[in-house]
Amino acid sequence: MLFEDLSLSKSIQKAVFELGYTEPTPIQEQAIPIVLAGRDMIGCAQTGTGKTAAFAIPIIHQLHRIVGSTKKAKQIRALVVTPTRELAVQIGQNFDEYGKYTNLTQLTIFGGVSQVSQVDQLRKGVDILIATPGRLLDLNKQGYIDLDHLHVLVLDEADQMLDMGFVNDVKKIVKLTPNNRQTLLFSATMPIAIRELAEMFLKDPATVTVSPVSSTAEKVEQRVYFVEKGEKRNLLYHLIRNEKLSDLLVFSRTKHGADNIVKALRKKGVPAEAIHGDKSQAARQRVLDAFKAKEVGVLVATDIAARGIDIDQLPFVVNFDLPNIPETYVHRIGRTGRAGNGGIAISFCGKDEHPYWKDIQKLIKVDVETITDHPYPWHAGSPEDAVVVSAPEKNSNQSGGAHKSRKSAQSKQNKKRWY
Repeated sequence: MLFEDLSLSKSIQKAVFELGYTEPTPIQEQAIPIVLAGRDMIGCAQTGTGKTAAFAIPIIHQLHRIVGSTKKAKQIRALVVTPTRELAVQIGQNFDEYGKYTNLTQLTIFGGVSQVSQVDQLRKGVDILIATPGRLLDLNKQGYIDLDHLHVLVLDEADQMLDMGFVNDVKKIVKLTPNNRQTLLFSATMPIAIRELAEMFLKDPATVTVSPVSSTAEKVEQRVYFVEKGEKRNLLYHLIRNEKLSDLLVFSRTKHGADNIVKALRKKGVPAEAIHGDKSQAARQRVLDAFKAKEVGVLVATDIAARGIDIDQLPFVVNFDLPNIPETYVHRIGRTGRAGNGGIAISFCGKDEHPYWKDIQKLIKVDVETITDHPYPWHAGSPEDAVVVSAPEKNSNQSGGAHKSRKSAQSKQNKKRWY
């Protein structure tokens, strides 16, 4: 199927063609006709499969038909609610790109910055609003947002929206919208408990699941290092130095942990930055821009902050801390291997995290290569706990190559902590 087969307006066809879109991705091919038909929908697909286009393109098509070339007063007819500022900005940019040849206007609002410019644009009127929950409810309470004319509500990254403290906010937002709205939920993961909660807001929804939540991108090479908990930062630096890794997205469980990883890397001369909720919007955007421009080789992020990171051809993802939710692992490593590209996902597993790793293996059902040839190992114990294989020999000049063999009697001095 081609985009031209989806019965989209010529304005949208022209925009997507200029972006290089010829064939819709599976989530787009299945979701766009459903959205155009006006049905509620739950869409579940992995990161990098084109979920934003799957809802943005048909929304633009429908609103362009409604608004047309008339000079009707601008009213919020589509609302996209998303958990992070970075993701809101990304979605706003996508709407601008897909709707560049229409007269639709979009506004992206989020907290952490002055509301003055946002209020000014709301007063002028917008067709599409992309918002984080807190700022949306705040501006609505102040009387600047009217959702009475809303046609479609999108809850993006629905699992995070409903599972990480936004449940009450989402309920409040839904109450502000007309009962006859169209509601769309999109997410990379959709655990059953969250799906049941989400369906409270939908009427006879269609469900599109393109890639099972348990599946990991086929072209992502996965590796695990069993490492002493206190040696993780040593191991990270060891890989960066010896394997000449760059463009790394490193996942930390906590904001404090992310800052400590950055501090340790900087002491060794490795350009690194952290991105998490405690940083201002301006600081987060500056860090992300520097990483994309390759001015920073290592970006350390928490799961929530990483939801808005959209980087093409990201070669490496490192799970510095293993997630306690197996589906989160799938989402994390989906940051690499996007759109058919290859990538390498590296996981550090401490003794206390071994139960997490077992749960991950049960979910993904993939034999992940275990790298033992490194300076800071711990052994999982019985053969049932872990299948240990040595890394295959590779050219040392290749990124992600196996470590050269080391003498077992490595001196304590060589293992001295560097942080």
